[in-house]
Amino acid sequence: MDDALALLADLGYVGVGLTLDHMHLDPLAPDLVARTRRLARRLDALGLGVTVETGARYVLDARRKHGPSLIDPDPEDRARRTGLLVRAVEIAEELGAEAVHCFSGVLPKPERNPEPARARLVEDAAWKRLTDSLTPVLERATTAGVPLAIEPEPGHLLATLADFHHLRALLGDPAALGLTLDIGHCQCLEPLPPADCVRAAAPWLRHVQIEDMRRGVHEHLPFGEGEIDFPPVLAALAATGYRGLTVVELPRHSHAGPEQAARSLPFLTAATTP
Repeated sequence: MDDALALLADLGYVGVGLTLDHMHLDPLAPDLVARTRRLARRLDALGLGVTVETGARYVLDARRKHGPSLIDPDPEDRARRTGLLVRAVEIAEELGAEAVHCFSGVLPKPERNPEPARARLVEDAAWKRLTDSLTPVLERATTAGVPLAIEPEPGHLLATLADFHHLRALLGDPAALGLTLDIGHCQCLEPLPPADCVRAAAPWLRHVQIEDMRRGVHEHLPFGEGEIDFPPVLAALAATGYRGLTVVELPRHSHAGPEQAARSLPFLTAATTP
């Protein structure tokens, strides 16, 4: 991780989206406090800001991608995800991070596509599990002064900006609850263009992820390989006053990480030039 952070700093990046995982500040390994403090010193020496992300695929379960989730039927499984997020908030507090990212999770297979008569009951139960699971995380985020930024994720229970507002209403609009806006997801499935999504989300925006994408296809693409018009998106971010990190998210390109990192920042810089 030291090499990756140094590479990003050398390329001119001002921050990093740090995904907690077995190779990136493992939240379940021993000596977490000491490792976190060492990382805080390293980030400070390199002049890098940080957000804490929790999208590691198998950090809690070696057999289920992103499992268990906040909406699993098993309360013990849900508690494991809640515990991970509480730990992420504590790590973020130690690092001085700008936000902690999370997502709702996918409905378990037995609950997907139920008969119409049961669909509303299944969905209501899932939203209740989500709100109950997030409550202790939001309480810890409040005491830590670190916003929890939930991400609308295609295919998840909370998939759209409208779903975010539904969750906000269910929870009573807590101050600690913010939004992670993925620009590619806006292109993929939101009814509004990405720049309009930015403007609509501005009051709750705590974290931004960015990549290229095509309409209706959830595939994170390098810049220039999708359909997004980036100058209006970046102009909208600037106009809203958002000053948090905007992190490039190319999860299927780690094999070419240094190359993509070297290409991405110049592309974004050019897209901000009037």
